[in-house]
Amino acid sequence: MASVATPGPARILVVGGGGRENALAWALLRSHGVEAVWVAPGNGGTVDLPGCRQLAVAETDADGLLEACRRQAVDLVVVGPEAPLAAGLADRLRAAGLAVFGPGADGARLEASKHWAKTLMQDAGVPTARHWPAASESEALELLETHGRPLVVKADGLAAGKGVTVADTIEEARAAIREIFAGRFGADFGADAGAALVLEERTEGPEVSVFALTDGRDLVLLPPAQDHKRIGEGDTGPNTGGMGAYAPAPLLDATGLEEVRRRVLEPTLEALRRRGIDYRGVIYAGLMLTAEGPSVIEFNCRFGDPECETLMPLLGPELAAVLLACAEGRLAEAQALSVSPLCSACVIAAAEGYPGSVRLGDVIHVSLESQERLQLFHAGSRRDPDGLCRTSGGRVLALVAQAEDFDTAFQRVYAGLEQVRFEGMTFRRDIGHQVRSR
Repeated sequence: MASVATPGPARILVVGGGGRENALAWALLRSHGVEAVWVAPGNGGTVDLPGCRQLAVAETDADGLLEACRRQAVDLVVVGPEAPLAAGLADRLRAAGLAVFGPGADGARLEASKHWAKTLMQDAGVPTARHWPAASESEALELLETHGRPLVVKADGLAAGKGVTVADTIEEARAAIREIFAGRFGADFGADAGAALVLEERTEGPEVSVFALTDGRDLVLLPPAQDHKRIGEGDTGPNTGGMGAYAPAPLLDATGLEEVRRRVLEPTLEALRRRGIDYRGVIYAGLMLTAEGPSVIEFNCRFGDPECETLMPLLGPELAAVLLACAEGRLAEAQALSVSPLCSACVIAAAEGYPGSVRLGDVIHVSLESQERLQLFHAGSRRDPDGLCRTSGGRVLALVAQAEDFDTAFQRVYAGLEQVRFEGMTFRRDIGHQVRSR
């Protein structure tokens, strides 16, 4: 990357309404040259960000978003969630002449279809577990019986990180198969999530998330992160969208990251190009570090959540310019993205009942004071006309802190959580147990 500064965007639209988008807006507002950031549709915490403006336009409303971009003379659009990317939002906006950070619908298939992504990985020689696709319940059950052992069961389409069952028994795998074809995920996330599945060989090892910013040819790797998917302490209970995270994860040092670049990310980009796909945005590689090396569990086409909230405070003021360079296909010319050497810790405060049916509408009380190394990002929250902030989703808030070591960072987070409350608030007290000494 170039060492000289290149112009960044002054006016940015962030598409989405979760904690990821709240953190992106916060970080972009701290970037060089940024004058204003809009978030559509945003959430209850959007207006708390100085310089940030909320637009009442749904992330699925391509016409409304295009009109908002024109009206506000937006220089860069950053698309947060996977669903509008898979639906072709980036394609629509690019066709209108806008710079967009986020892949088109063809590239978003990395996340939107597990089978498509697995086939691409096989073609590219990217290490990943063996898999077997199934288009019906009977086919999946027959495959399971043929293998005679528990397999990982994955809904093929988008399921917000909840469509995966790592079965410990064959009966548990059978139940997961029946649940998918009964429409459990299709009802919540669209027909594709319940129309097919992938059975996958179980692999062993610690998991780590690696995010790469790309313009389709060059890559910038961010610090590795590790999240906590299970709802219960001790990593027990059902999978969630993520209950907390920390970065940089010591599981991957500089040498390990370069191995991921060489064995996973560069071959994947090359395979996408061979298919005529110009991928501009984030490639999120969920990895398992096996005895044979890194193995891809899955790819996502956007920043992870809560990893995004964890990483954004570590990224320097060049971020907006780097994202614009990715969108415009000139990453090699962009100024290097600086990264803080601090440790970052994140804990999610969730609503009662999450990840199942949750109670909504409770008033959120916050007595935290703004600090340089402590951030409160809103996720599932909304703002009443009278200004009261209420819960509106399963994962409500993300509290994030940075320090010279993980013990201090998590100490700050948990102290901060004592100054936040809403009825039924729940959070894990063991996030980061892998790197904490107390």
